[in-house]
Amino acid sequence: MKRLVILGGGYGGLNILHGLLDDLPKDVHIVVVDRNPYHSLKTEFYTIAAGTESDRHARVDFPEHDQVEYVFDEIEKIDVENEKVLMKNFAYDIDYDYLVIGLGCEDNYHGIEGAREFTESVQSFSQARSAGYSINNLGAYGKVTIVGAGLSGIEVASEVRESRSDLNIRLLDRGETVLKAFDHKIQKYVEKWFHEHDVEVIHNANVEYVERDGVCNNGLCYMNDVTVWTAGVQPNYLVRELPFDKDVQHKVIVNDYYQVPSHQNVYVIGDCASAEHSPSAQLAGQQGEKVAEVILAFLKSRVPEPPGEVKLKGALGSLGKNDGFGNMLQKPMTGVLPRLAKSGVLWLSKRH
Repeated sequence: MKRLVILGGGYGGLNILHGLLDDLPKDVHIVVVDRNPYHSLKTEFYTIAAGTESDRHARVDFPEHDQVEYVFDEIEKIDVENEKVLMKNFAYDIDYDYLVIGLGCEDNYHGIEGAREFTESVQSFSQARSAGYSINNLGAYGKVTIVGAGLSGIEVASEVRESRSDLNIRLLDRGETVLKAFDHKIQKYVEKWFHEHDVEVIHNANVEYVERDGVCNNGLCYMNDVTVWTAGVQPNYLVRELPFDKDVQHKVIVNDYYQVPSHQNVYVIGDCASAEHSPSAQLAGQQGEKVAEVILAFLKSRVPEPPGEVKLKGALGSLGKNDGFGNMLQKPMTGVLPRLAKSGVLWLSKRH
């Protein structure tokens, strides 16, 4: 039996699984390793943090198949020299013939004192739950600071506002405008939304350190009850420890087939793989589809076709339940339509 091990049941890992199951050779056994017994819809974690949706809203059951085994546990180490994955609690190490690494990302605290210890996060299901517990347990007029005004920070801030009209919400933005990766029209629209909904936005922020009850920015310390960190990500620490060539962001450099050049039975996708595009669920999902085609060719002793370039369809963001923004049909759009489109994408993800 050939053994394919998929580390991470996120968007990329799940698409690989779906791409293989309809035509999987009988001599192949797949092992999927994930810390959770379900596929996590990370793009919806902001709703968990804000308390506007339950856990069930952001998870989907994994597909069942006779040739697929699931291991729900934390990984201790990826041993690429001996071709095995060491687990923390599982009864034995997991050997592989082919390995896919799709472990996603974790917060990058940029060496800022206190950031790791005293901030909440939305990078994992358990962290989003913790953030939701902290925010929703606040008394009236509590103070919440979100550090980082990219897509995650914007969605957390707006959803918390929709959840709690009484809270004092502050958004610290390192740049001169929110959502620096988006069109100027979208930036202005989101800024206006925050102004109208009484969310304070502070630009040109430079967080110096974080304390249990405050954030110090540009020499001024703001007292607050909860701080949520959305100011940058980095590949999972297990990937950063691997003896592979990496780019300046510590992402693994892969070839056109998403293989590690020095270990061509190892594939890396999503937030862990070096790419021209910014990390996103859409990117990981498309890479997963392409890797499934490559691996299936090898499993059937065929030469795989070059996967071709990833073609992203744009990015969507929410401002609460009834407003949003995004690049649709290569045009910047705001309001109800992109919000409905995002809901549609979520519906399709769950149905798939």
